Amino acid sequence: MTRRPAPMGAQRGAALLTAMIIVTLITTLAAGMVWQQWVAVQVEAAERSQAQARWILNGALDWARLILREDQRTSDVDHLGEPWAVPLAEAKLSTFLAADRNNNADEAGAPEAYLSGVIRDVQARYNLRNLVREGKVQPEELKTLMRLCELIGLPPSVAPLIADSLRQAMPGTTVELNGIDDSRRRTPLLPASVDDLGWLGLTPATVQRLAPFVAWLPANTPVNLNTAPREVIVAVVAGVDLAGAERLVQARLRKHLQQVEDAREVLGPGAALDSQRLGVNSRYFEVDGTMRLDTLVVSQRSLLERNPQSRDVRVLMSRRIDPATVRTSLQQ
Repeated sequence: MTRRPAPMGAQRGAALLTAMIIVTLITTLAAGMVWQQWVAVQVEAAERSQAQARWILNGALDWARLILREDQRTSDVDHLGEPWAVPLAEAKLSTFLAADRNNNADEAGAPEAYLSGVIRDVQARYNLRNLVREGKVQPEELKTLMRLCELIGLPPSVAPLIADSLRQAMPGTTVELNGIDDSRRRTPLLPASVDDLGWLGLTPATVQRLAPFVAWLPANTPVNLNTAPREVIVAVVAGVDLAGAERLVQARLRKHLQQVEDAREVLGPGAALDSQRLGVNSRYFEVDGTMRLDTLVVSQRSLLERNPQSRDVRVLMSRRIDPATVRTSLQQ
């Protein structure tokens, strides 16, 4: 039986349908390639902007080091009336550059960059490193932390938990369980900063509450009476209440302390001014910086150590932080 050929109209319809399918496939593939190329361009631009922001922040960090180095050259006392203590509100980066056409970002058509930051004295806070020495919790330091926890509204159990956890986490500490050395027992990790106190078993809310008042530094440090908040002053100086600490905070605004004993005029003879645990100068500082470039915002926190002998200022640690943290610091 002979097969009859398909009508001419049906053949034309099938050819048109095939052509439409081919065009659709080509269009889809082309659109996919364009999309992938656009994504690659955006990723590259974002990475380039992030790298530029980091370079600028590193430059700003060098500027902070210069300020701290110059401050130490002119004075051995650190207080909140010095240039380093003045926060840098968000400002155009071009205002820090030479006023010539080559440095005018607006005329060049480039997005304007904005820089903000703050330098803080870390020795204004209680250093948790002071709690443990030679593998033993120091009773006087534990009482200090317990007073501080009580003042800021934390349970009294927080201080012993921190002290014992740090004792176990310190290198060279032997942990015993029921009188038998148990090297297999899990010990807490030694924190790298205050933000890592959760490693010791603290809740995020507790860490957030402690953060403005405590520090974790590489060595034991005294508290700077010229920069410490009243809660830290009350915790470290026995025989002083919040009212007395507030009087000291107000008095140092008019005239900063030249030596620890100067605080006795305000705090009274009953204040226990221990020159080993108190001071009027600082070695460790914290720098928060934020760079805003178009829609990109990058923030960095760095810990600096200023050597009183060599007068060098070196960076101990730098890490990325939430930009909202820097904004909160500038508003305080």
